Amino acid sequence: MEKKRTLADLAKLLERYDIVELEDVTIKGDITLEFGASRGVALPPALVEILRSALGARELPAAPEEARIAELLPATFEGAQADWRGQIEEVTIGATAADGGTRERAVTIGGEKALQFYNFDAQMPHPPVISVDCFDMPIPLARAVRGYYEDVMEDPGEWAKKNVHEFGADMVTIHLISTDPTIKDTPAREAAKTVEEVLQAVKVPIVIGGSGNPEKDPAILEAAAAAAEGERCLIASANLNMDYERIAQAAQKYGHVILSWTQLDINAQKTLNRYLFKLGVPREDIVIDPTTAALGYGLDYAFTNIERMRIAALKGDTDLAFPISCGITNAWGAREAWMKDSPIKEDSDWGPAAYRGPIYEIITGLTLGLAGGDLFMMMHPKAAAAIKDITQMLFGAPGEVLGTGEGEKKELPNWVSWTGGASKQ
Repeated sequence: MEKKRTLADLAKLLERYDIVELEDVTIKGDITLEFGASRGVALPPALVEILRSALGARELPAAPEEARIAELLPATFEGAQADWRGQIEEVTIGATAADGGTRERAVTIGGEKALQFYNFDAQMPHPPVISVDCFDMPIPLARAVRGYYEDVMEDPGEWAKKNVHEFGADMVTIHLISTDPTIKDTPAREAAKTVEEVLQAVKVPIVIGGSGNPEKDPAILEAAAAAAEGERCLIASANLNMDYERIAQAAQKYGHVILSWTQLDINAQKTLNRYLFKLGVPREDIVIDPTTAALGYGLDYAFTNIERMRIAALKGDTDLAFPISCGITNAWGAREAWMKDSPIKEDSDWGPAAYRGPIYEIITGLTLGLAGGDLFMMMHPKAAAAIKDITQMLFGAPGEVLGTGEGEKKELPNWVSWTGGASKQ
């Protein structure tokens, strides 16, 4: 019985069995090639060679050209402006003299009524802010970072001062890692003195972080909160794996903001926030940190986690309606960010580490900024400057902030224009 097969059938058959070459194959029977009916079919090179061989190396006729489309049909796109009913809490960090503190300025984050940088839905009330890290002892740093801090690593106050005056940090994060029992086991009273030194060295708002030791951090952060009473610092952090009650109560007692930290788990974040509510922590004193999985460590998962939280908050979930802090410094945890070359001999060239590391930090920051990040804790000064510049442009900061001239704006804020009606304010 005659069975007709087209060239497309043959191509699919070869592709199906992953055949790229045929050797010593004899095709028996009559073959009729109807190229006119095979319009638009691209022949695999292997099949072309087979056919050339079967036809005695004669050139195959070229497929006829497709007729050009003379005119595109007109179409319209009806965009829908999002109508969110929720709003992110506004949280102010830092207290000036008017508020009983000694900071020269405070920063306010949050307050969004739409997704980050969706100014065509509702203008962001505050741009994201950058807090640059310093530590209470010299620590191993990637070569690309170490060169910026070698002269101040023995002095946390000078380190903080350099972050502000030389690198333009909005805030400073002091990490009290020497308090870890496995490092120096620095007592709480000495950690508190370090916090006082940093507060005297700089007049911007500060973040106070422990070592991450769940047994010791509550006492360390309690002492640090007392030393910084009235300065409205961000205490980092309370989490479900340690005595969060003691930390939260210290933050309340001495007038600070608490960082509610969970590990890539929306339900855990809601649970911890509810616990803080029960302790009487005001909503305007809470910032959340859902954990930053950096580029190379699951950035896509961190993006999804933060974006889901922000969308849920804008839809009305008040348990999640808080500004989001992102630990962008985690980008240096990926070996690709700091190693000179790939440890795999056959791997491709990774390029200069001096550029690669900061780029890892920038990509991590920008990605999570688009997801909903309001506060970025960063390490490399160039990366921090890049994130600040880009987020300020996306926010729509005036020219005097961006350095383009008073009252002027760069074009980037208009990366999306809304023509469906007046934006919500």
